[in-house]
Amino acid sequence: MTIRETRDGEVVTLAVEGRIDTTNAPELQQAILNAYQKGKDVILDMSELDYISSAGLRALLIGHKTATSKGGSQKLIGVRDMIMDILDTTGFSDILNIEEQ
Repeated sequence: MTIRETRDGEVVTLAVEGRIDTTNAPELQQAILNAYQKGKDVILDMSELDYISSAGLRALLIGHKTATSKGGSQKLIGVRDMIMDILDTTGFSDILNIEEQ
């Protein structure tokens, strides 16, 4: 997994590439939490994400809860169909803010 960070004022974008599994999900979680130290709103660009495990979903949920507690937002963009299927199956698509393609 590779995470590239860009910042535009209060908006931090994390472009996530590759696979998120139990070995690297803590890295994603930390990147999300660090992003909230730099800005109020976080965008997760998932257009290059190939796979996400339950540990990765947990990191997204922690990001969502952090955004809510700080009065900010977390938005997922560029979600591929196979990742969207996982989010739909687990019910995360009802919880997370996902921008339609």
